[in-house]
Amino acid sequence: MKYKGRTVFSSVVITTVFVGLGVRLAFLHLRPSPEIMARIETARRLEQETRGPRGRILDRNGNMLAVDIAAKHVCADPKFIQQNGDIRAVCDALSSQLSMDRNVIWAMLNQPDRQYVRIQKFMREETIQPLRAMNLKGLVFEDVPIRDYPKGVLGAHVIGYANYEGVGSAGIEQRMNSVMQGVAGLRISQKDGRRREIYGTRTVNIEPQPGADVYLTIDQQIQHFAEKALDNLLAKYHPKAAWAIVQNVRTGEILAMASLPTFNLNRFSTAPAEWMRNRAINYTYEPGSTMKAMVIASALDCGAVRTTDIFDCENGAWFYGGTTLHDSHPYGRLTVADIIKKSSNIGAAKVALQMGNAKVYQSLRAFGFGDSTGLELPGEDAGILWKPDRWSKISITHIAMGHEVLVTSMQMLSAIGAIANDGVRMRPLIIRKVVNSKGETVLSPQPQVLGRPIRPETSKQMRRLMARVTQPGGTGTQAALPGYLVAGKTGTAQKVNLEHGGYYHDKFMASFVGFLPVENPAISIIVVADEPQQGGYYGGTVCAPFFREIADQTVRYLRIPPEGFTTEYVTDIENSGSGEESISD
Repeated sequence: MKYKGRTVFSSVVITTVFVGLGVRLAFLHLRPSPEIMARIETARRLEQETRGPRGRILDRNGNMLAVDIAAKHVCADPKFIQQNGDIRAVCDALSSQLSMDRNVIWAMLNQPDRQYVRIQKFMREETIQPLRAMNLKGLVFEDVPIRDYPKGVLGAHVIGYANYEGVGSAGIEQRMNSVMQGVAGLRISQKDGRRREIYGTRTVNIEPQPGADVYLTIDQQIQHFAEKALDNLLAKYHPKAAWAIVQNVRTGEILAMASLPTFNLNRFSTAPAEWMRNRAINYTYEPGSTMKAMVIASALDCGAVRTTDIFDCENGAWFYGGTTLHDSHPYGRLTVADIIKKSSNIGAAKVALQMGNAKVYQSLRAFGFGDSTGLELPGEDAGILWKPDRWSKISITHIAMGHEVLVTSMQMLSAIGAIANDGVRMRPLIIRKVVNSKGETVLSPQPQVLGRPIRPETSKQMRRLMARVTQPGGTGTQAALPGYLVAGKTGTAQKVNLEHGGYYHDKFMASFVGFLPVENPAISIIVVADEPQQGGYYGGTVCAPFFREIADQTVRYLRIPPEGFTTEYVTDIENSGSGEESISD
């Protein structure tokens, strides 16, 4: 009886437990609570935001510079591999094909409770094709777009790059990100135990809208000319960096913008930050004697001087305001015309004094110094032009030869472009048009006048005076191009010693800026070298020959005749397929 009672009691307890479990299971399945149902639905719900193709970037002629291509994430189901596959074989294959550490892969796959791990992201189709052919159990290849730059390094600083999340992070990719990334789509459905979508349960499927295409004013062929010329400059003079811009004088369109050192857009994550810097727009420097062109143009325009006026250049040394101003060669009496041709610091300083502080400041502001140009690229610097109330007695003489003022190369080219363009300063343009996925043009920037710093008559005078710079006896003879009359201005400035004050005696900024043809200018070009290391440091020696190289190839490519384009032809340009100088010059 004793054991029989215990048996009955145990049977009752066990029966009660199982009955309770049965009732509970029945309750859960037949009448689950709203809270439980909500948790189940949340666990099974699959909600994905889908990203459509990012808009393309093309040059002015429709050549592809940036485009989305299909790629894959290599993923795995560790639980499935351990139950149904061979984890060692999978590890060996992934390590071999993806060039990954086998121990790292083993740690990722040796997680029997996990059903999803991402082994490698953003793999190109051709890279994973051998892996796909192995038909390894438990591997999954997720579709994902990746940004591709077919030209590699060409135009890298202008194009910029989109990061792996598809967000523009530099250059045009960043500036036009909002229109290029399009509109995201939405997919709502349910997933199974292996986290795969159950297609029959899809309740929402909003397709993403592709982003808009951006056409640049850049011409990839002229861009190549500029980058090749800079390659040659670096090979010969070994500067820390060099950059160049080519611009349509009449419309302000940028035909090329190059900076070296550069980087491959397809491997942007491996490039040093300094290589990614677009020095053409965000590197400021004291320009040296290229500034003389604007000072003398302004003096002629306001009637402070005439081209035939003579100034005593003091045989190369002039004591003024407690300091001595030097020319690299001793000049005596020079006309205003010859001050430009010989690039006399003393002559330019005396011309500026004829105008006075206020007029010099107002004139340089009218040429755009002290303000960014408004170019549609991120990171453009405004430079520095202090107001006259911050000038010392000698500031005006230093500014006249390009010291005590900081500029970007884009500002300098824009100012020189005003001299070339009948005194009209145009806003630089880098975007030609934006076309949406329906083929509709949604943005088409038009040439925009920013100001008229000088009169057309003064522009004509200055064009002819600057043409003498590239002729025998001038400081820029190496920029001369046979068959064409080239106008230009050399610049060589000692760099500021920010640590100890004053100027370095062995570090220079060399530059040459100009335009052609003189009587009817079509293109303007600037070339700058930062700290040329050997073979020279003057702008007329280091930069002028490569100005000529770019100009020679560009005029032939665009079929610019020696007399220049007509106004109508210039507007439609997209349809065409050693002298010495002053130390501060």
